[in-house]
Amino acid sequence: MRYVYKTKGTCSTQISFDLNGNIVTNIEFERGCPGNLKAISKILDGWKVEDIVSKLKGNTCGSKATSCADQLSIAVLEAYNKQKESK
Repeated sequence: MRYVYKTKGTCSTQISFDLNGNIVTNIEFERGCPGNLKAISKILDGWKVEDIVSKLKGNTCGSKATSCADQLSIAVLEAYNKQKESK
């Protein structure tokens, strides 16, 4: 299923991705640092939600309290929890 997450506190404004069980694919960031975010999307394609969260949660960007990577960890965990609740 395709999920869209509106980011908070980052240069990217939105993250979309597919979630099948606990596997995340087709990650796309809107705005932000294109080179870095394309690389993150490619590297993490096919990863499990729990692996993304364990590696990226709490990662900050400069003086910001969050980052695009941190926002992705929040987004995939939120989507995964919603998916589990709807079953």
